[in-house]
Amino acid sequence: MSICLAVDIGGTKIAAALVDCTTNHIIERHQIATPQSQQPAIFSTALTSLLMPLAPQADFVAVASTGIINHGILTALNPDNLGGLNRFELVDDIQRITQLPTHAINDAQAAAWYEFISLNSNNSATNMLFITISTGIGGGLVLNRQLQTGTRGHIGHTVVDMNGPMCGCGRQGCIEKVASGTAIGMAGTSLFNRVCSGQDVYQQSLEGDSDALNIIHSSASAVAELIANLTITLDLDVVVIGGSVGLAPHYCDYIQQYINEKPEYYRPCIVSAQAGSNAGLLGAASWFASQENY
Repeated sequence: MSICLAVDIGGTKIAAALVDCTTNHIIERHQIATPQSQQPAIFSTALTSLLMPLAPQADFVAVASTGIINHGILTALNPDNLGGLNRFELVDDIQRITQLPTHAINDAQAAAWYEFISLNSNNSATNMLFITISTGIGGGLVLNRQLQTGTRGHIGHTVVDMNGPMCGCGRQGCIEKVASGTAIGMAGTSLFNRVCSGQDVYQQSLEGDSDALNIIHSSASAVAELIANLTITLDLDVVVIGGSVGLAPHYCDYIQQYINEKPEYYRPCIVSAQAGSNAGLLGAASWFASQENY
């Protein structure tokens, strides 16, 4: 039996779990808040406190992280994420902490792989897009049953509104700036003249506030537009929706509502993610366990 120490690094939390690679089940899981600091030493200290209790039981480490992962170095495409942490030698640092072979891919790619293998236990999807709508927006692609692991596959920075707000990546109107949980919170803050989180706005929408509901619908409409564009480009069979916003009550239904308004060729099958918050952990463990030289 091989045990993986899986790590999922996001904008708001870092999760770590021991995963049985034979069954792909989580044995033990812990989570901490992501340090909002530009100082690598603070980030490294947080990783040490989280990983050291688990490392002695593991054979290797598989990391799913937000941002760009290039040769083991983590770069935040949007400096607003990860507290502005940039060009952090993620794989080397975790390898130093754990003394274990360590590998990393983007978190949305890891989640996409897990959702794909889960989906294909029931059907024969060939081309699948996974979108996570949470603090930010990310995505992973499986094309011709192959996970795409390039460093530039970040759909959160696809422009959906040429006149939209300026994104931290340097472009205007990226979907992350228009439809993410952060964007929903900013829209609520502007509209209600008080500081709001995305969760605050969503809760107001569930309680019947029409203005809050309009913000949520605006987000879902933008996501539907992105899905339509990628479907006609990549011949997608299925789009899986995940993330704290994506899995919030009714959000997937709202996306489906706007997709249904598109012509037939722009309408893939829309389903909710099955693994929830553990998709990144399980996907990274499964992906690297399947590689010959993990």
